[in-house]
Amino acid sequence: MQELLSNYAPILILLALAIGLGLLLILAAVVIAVRNPDPEKVSAYECGFNAFDDARMKFDVRFYLVSILFIIFDLEIAFLFPWAVAFPDLTDAAFWSMMVFLAVLTVGFAYEWKKGALEWE
Repeated sequence: MQELLSNYAPILILLALAIGLGLLLILAAVVIAVRNPDPEKVSAYECGFNAFDDARMKFDVRFYLVSILFIIFDLEIAFLFPWAVAFPDLTDAAFWSMMVFLAVLTVGFAYEWKKGALEWE
């Protein structure tokens, strides 16, 4: 039992530090936060909507397009991390299959760039 606890002690310490730091930052934000918003603070920010408008209003499809493109590229790049960790033990087939994957990803990126999907007008 002692060996089991010693193996998990670093994880428990890290978990306790993360929870403690998170709670400390939340409490600091509650205590220190300024509570007098000006018109600039409540104005439309990055999303392009006013802060207190109807949630059912119509908006441009480009918001969806940008978010979908981000999710696609983000998930595809997430496949590179385990591959990079296991790189010294990979076979030639695993290496070339990743090169094909990256080529398809690059072709898709070039197509989206050419079609103007990444341009914001």
